[in-house]
Amino acid sequence: MEIEVKIRALMMDPNSGTPIIILKDVNSDTILPIWVGTYEANAIALEIEKIAPPRPMTHDLLRNLIVEMGAVVERVIVTELRDNTFFAVIELRAREGGQMLLDARPSDAIALALRSDSPIFVNTEVIRAASRSTPSDDEDISVEEGADMEDEWPDVIGEAGDLPM
Repeated sequence: MEIEVKIRALMMDPNSGTPIIILKDVNSDTILPIWVGTYEANAIALEIEKIAPPRPMTHDLLRNLIVEMGAVVERVIVTELRDNTFFAVIELRAREGGQMLLDARPSDAIALALRSDSPIFVNTEVIRAASRSTPSDDEDISVEEGADMEDEWPDVIGEAGDLPM
């Protein structure tokens, strides 16, 4: 089963300096932090803040290609957490109605979802697996229902209320 999530925040891990996307269940207080690369975080932040780069970025190119081929991004799904690595798929619908699934990194899938105005989902098993995973010594974070990360992590791109929910 999958739950729909929205981006709650885009933050920096104060210990490692690595960007983190905080996904929040639209129907509860459940959150899921996903550590991402700097370039992917930048692509997500630009789209959240509606800053148009002078030339298309890779995620813009992918969206444009999908549109030109007559397909649409139905949704993206964070499907799995394996060996501390998240996996995702991009669910496309072709003009003829056929469905296609593309393997993707969650950060790329989320950047594309923002650009195509598509919903983001997380498999409930991913939430469970993330809440059971033990943080490393330099990662002092927990994923719990009702966890309030706003007080623990500095917000990189503005107030959480400014994000599209």
